Amino acid sequence: MDAEELKTQLKKLNAKATQAKMDLHDLSEELPTNWEKILEVAQRCHDAHAALMEARKAAAAASA
Repeated sequence: MDAEELKTQLKKLNAKATQAKMDLHDLSEELPTNWEKILEVAQRCHDAHAALMEARKAAAAASA
């Protein structure tokens, strides 16, 4: 993957992680409504941020 592709991937993953964070925040504001979705939304947020962190590591390694 070249530098431009990595940059594009990072932007997409960052947007996905940001949206997941906002979804988790919104859910927390609505509690106890939709409490059943806590694990689902939290897992999606965790996965999005894990993917972003891995992509950042890969980008840092590629530029080193």
